[in-house]
Amino acid sequence: MNSKPQCALIIGAGEGTGAAIAGRAAAAGLTVCLMRRNRSRLDEMVLSMRESGSAVHGYCVDVTDEDALTGAIEHIEGQVGSLSLVVYNVSGFIKGEIVDLTAARYREGLDIALGGFLAGRAVARCMLARGQGTIIFTSSTASLRGSAGFAALAGGRHALRSLAQSMARELGPQGIHVAHLVLDGGLDTPALRKAHPDIDQQLEPDSLLSTGAVANACWSLHEQPRSGWTQEQVLRPWKEKW
Repeated sequence: MNSKPQCALIIGAGEGTGAAIAGRAAAAGLTVCLMRRNRSRLDEMVLSMRESGSAVHGYCVDVTDEDALTGAIEHIEGQVGSLSLVVYNVSGFIKGEIVDLTAARYREGLDIALGGFLAGRAVARCMLARGQGTIIFTSSTASLRGSAGFAALAGGRHALRSLAQSMARELGPQGIHVAHLVLDGGLDTPALRKAHPDIDQQLEPDSLLSTGAVANACWSLHEQPRSGWTQEQVLRPWKEKW
């Protein structure tokens, strides 16, 4: 019987959605592992969660660094606990008209999908040994359609969605639940409120997508019985046009 702690890994653990997902996992009793590129902000999040009584570990990693990403996941499995829930929440807003886009900017969108592949592969190798686990990729409407001015973003997000579908078909029969969560709408994050302090006066109530709702959706996906797994889910606030 596995006596190791059950862990949740949030890759792309920002102060908004990532923090909400981490808090939901911690409330359920999981040991939380946070991963992001910014060391100072990562340390702040780890300290804040520890002060609230959560068991949490931090990993400063660029998801396109194969060795660093794989090494961090192997460290978690070897020294912290068994990965039960992994949420790939790496964001990126890349806008630009086709004639102005550089190859480097387009590659930024593809790097998000590359990081998803590297993380998904490393995590799957761990979960398959136990025959269970949940892997969730958060994404955006750009994964469903390419809009004018968003070719770079859509390219990467379409690739991430296809990755999630392929992984679900391959790993599902082996006990691993892989889901793609589309977040369609503006997210109510600390960064948004800092940039727009009067946002509540500009919008009707509940017009922004709650990070708490995203966290609850992730946990609901994680708790689903294998007799009824969701592969793709879309969340949007009631006023969002679609």
